[in-house]
Amino acid sequence: MATYKGIQGFTIQNLSADPSNPIEGQVWYNSTSNVWKVEEATTVGAWATGNNMNTTRTRIAGAGTQTAGLAFNGYDGGTPGATGATEEYDGTSWTNSNSLNTARWAASGAGTQTAGLGFGGEVPPITGATEEYDGNSWTNSNPLNTARKYIGGAGTQTAGLAFGGTQDPPDFASTEEYNGTSWTSVNSMNTARERIAPAGIQTAALAAGGETPITAATEEYDGTSWTTVNSLNTARSAAGGAGIQTAALAFGGQLPPVTGATEEYDGTSWTSTTSMSTARYLLAGAGTQTAALGFSGSPFPSVSSATEEWTGAGALVTKTITVS
Repeated sequence: MATYKGIQGFTIQNLSADPSNPIEGQVWYNSTSNVWKVEEATTVGAWATGNNMNTTRTRIAGAGTQTAGLAFNGYDGGTPGATGATEEYDGTSWTNSNSLNTARWAASGAGTQTAGLGFGGEVPPITGATEEYDGNSWTNSNPLNTARKYIGGAGTQTAGLAFGGTQDPPDFASTEEYNGTSWTSVNSMNTARERIAPAGIQTAALAAGGETPITAATEEYDGTSWTTVNSLNTARSAAGGAGIQTAALAFGGQLPPVTGATEEYDGTSWTSTTSMSTARYLLAGAGTQTAALGFSGSPFPSVSSATEEWTGAGALVTKTITVS
């Protein structure tokens, strides 16, 4: 009778805890939970519900990754409703941190949980205020050259990018680069718009959808100029964005109606995939195409604190093996 060792050339490991970095196809027995497990690559992406944020709000900004996310600013539904509340996500739950110096809504974000960047928004009035986050507190920096809200944001704390946005009206196509100290105006987008789903870095950014009115238009930035590329399958505004220019994710938004539609971008075209569990717009995103985070927003007319985690196709996941 054939054995696993005879077929594979090695025996199955007996472990008291799951391995920290299993590889695809790896099989083991977890003696603590008394189950067999295998590491598999997902074939279809899916959203899973995470723990809610501490502060319910919409028109929020985000940065970081799925396991080290950052959320700040927003509109809590009150009057005037602007908040500077900041929260950090550890892959399981949200923890309150120190607030922005300038409470606002519809600001944009970039960077990481320990080196974040927040800029623009409405207090009111509409502002270009820029702040840097060090993992504990926010410090004021030089403002945008053009005050605006609902801006697309990408990049890092020392190499940020701001594009599009509005002053109610007008809508902007203008783009600015941040060097860790100040903002410099560079070449504008081809299509002026606000409420963009952003992704990428300062030298390789992506702007998807938005409102000009509502559009599916997508543009790529190479560090010098913007190029129009293939559009989203579903035109929408106020969607969340994550990932990089060649592997991006756009999710949620408003057509109208409000949607949970999710699409993946491979550097050439968009492909529709599994929708969010909670349809909403004016939400924030963080992370990568295979491990993204979507949080807050408005299912309309309510305001949400819901968090969802995205596991994209090709991501490795641990599954329990049923043995009969």
